[in-house]
Amino acid sequence: MVICMEDVEIFLSRLASEDKLYEETAKKLGCPDIKDKFTLAGAVAEKGAPASYKIYISDEELQNDTIDEIKSVFSEAAEDDPEIKAEFISDEFLNIIDDRARITPESKPRSLIHRDGELHPTVHIWMIKRRDMGVFVLLQKRAHDKDINPDCYDVSAAGHVSQGDEFRYTALKEVREELGLDIERSKLEFIGLKRAEYSRGDIRDNELVAVYICRESINIEDLTLQSSEVSEVCWAEIDELLSIMKYEDIPNCISLEELDMIKKAVF
Repeated sequence: MVICMEDVEIFLSRLASEDKLYEETAKKLGCPDIKDKFTLAGAVAEKGAPASYKIYISDEELQNDTIDEIKSVFSEAAEDDPEIKAEFISDEFLNIIDDRARITPESKPRSLIHRDGELHPTVHIWMIKRRDMGVFVLLQKRAHDKDINPDCYDVSAAGHVSQGDEFRYTALKEVREELGLDIERSKLEFIGLKRAEYSRGDIRDNELVAVYICRESINIEDLTLQSSEVSEVCWAEIDELLSIMKYEDIPNCISLEELDMIKKAVF
């Protein structure tokens, strides 16, 4: 008889204190008395086998001795008993947004947020320029290897807000990483929040997007594109872009709502 064990998913943030990390582990194991590595080892032994643990660890480059302690307990249990599985997974952690559109202290691995469809914060940054012929926006073409919408034309730069970060900081970081541009904080103009939802296969992406525009004068030739994210960029006049999106088969994940937000902000 084969017994299928449900994975126990434990989230260990490198930004969390010792108390918070053991509190998270205790909650997931259903053992409120866990306070340190010794009581954790006792709880794992009492829980017994078979058992399967997936321990997600946030990917910040920070040393956290408590996480090392917790890892060692599960590693030793798995070494002692082949029916105990312990898998350690590094992932970006994102804060969850509540039903009042507020970023909460609660964070969760990005892969699981996309699996479970929980609302989380992201940023979109549109590089724009105004000419006599109209308002132009810089489009990026998403890299071929992207999990979501590969090879599609998209906003100039975008990204998830990692746990503990805020919208504007993330916007500046994404422009720097994806386009190679260092822009001043004051150059980002916030034009609104919007919801964005996308589902494909096992991915349920549910975002609260902070939308920014930047009127910084740039030349495409001067950009340094992040190859893992962006394959190419081009300028497009908004009204022409809307016409192309309506009448031609152009692969894109461009938000019509955001183009309208830009026009309202500029005119």
